Amino acid sequence: MNILITRHDKIGDFITMLPVCKVLKEQSNHKIVMLVAKVNVALAKELDFIDEVIEYTKDTKALVQTIKSYNFDVSISGYIDTSLGKILFKSRIPKRIAPATKIAQIFFNKRVKQRRSEVKKREFEYNLDLLKAFDNNLTLNFKRPLLNVDSISSNKKPFIIFHTGFGGSSDGNLTLDDYLKLAKKASEHTEVVFSFGPDDDESKAYIKKHLNFKANIRDDFKSLLDFTHFIATSKLFVSTSTGPMHLAGMSNTPTLSFFGANLFASAKRWGTISDENLQHNFTVEADYGVEVYKEIEEKLMDIING
Repeated sequence: MNILITRHDKIGDFITMLPVCKVLKEQSNHKIVMLVAKVNVALAKELDFIDEVIEYTKDTKALVQTIKSYNFDVSISGYIDTSLGKILFKSRIPKRIAPATKIAQIFFNKRVKQRRSEVKKREFEYNLDLLKAFDNNLTLNFKRPLLNVDSISSNKKPFIIFHTGFGGSSDGNLTLDDYLKLAKKASEHTEVVFSFGPDDDESKAYIKKHLNFKANIRDDFKSLLDFTHFIATSKLFVSTSTGPMHLAGMSNTPTLSFFGANLFASAKRWGTISDENLQHNFTVEADYGVEVYKEIEEKLMDIING
């Protein structure tokens, strides 16, 4: 059977859909193809539980023809919009599974009521629940890590990555000054690295300007996969709830993560796919006080000394 799994939005969202592919591949002989945004194509191709990858493009006519060529028996979509709905409908996939949400659900013939806004479970668990509409005999468990990093893990080093994040993540994040303070404390005991992506110029400039202790700056990653491999070699990844945090979760790298106070933005919804004991999650309100910082610093030192 040919199965199309779709998650055509951002990095973190895409990663929360990967357990669906893993469960299907581990418990069946189906061909698993994933439809993803351009930013996630190379990473998806690296995963041994995904057979082929299709890039989601704005050329909907060509995309429909590509999807049709696979003769899919079923599609499973973790996130839907009208554009995706029309594409899958026009591709004539017999069974199209999706959450019963938004007007786009009219393009799907197997709609699953989930009420994700109630945040009764994590995003990846909501995605896994969609599998029950496909095969109720599947067990919704999967082996971790999702990214096979045996060769990388053997090169693990005692350094900690601080990834400050930016923009919309700031409501559940430390200030840049507190990142510096936290990293300085860590640098007294281990090597420290600040990592930055292509959209992090403002925070990178601030960190560089105010850096008064030994730390490396890394912004030279060749690709998302290269960044993911780098994260996998670290002892700990410190960041706000953002795509790179989920990259750390793929390789079961320990995380120290900051989430917004809003339930929808909380760890209860967006915690990573890694083992629970490797996640250290904190709620950080926009006007958080010194006590919150102290708790985070104490946890950091526990991890370093543990």
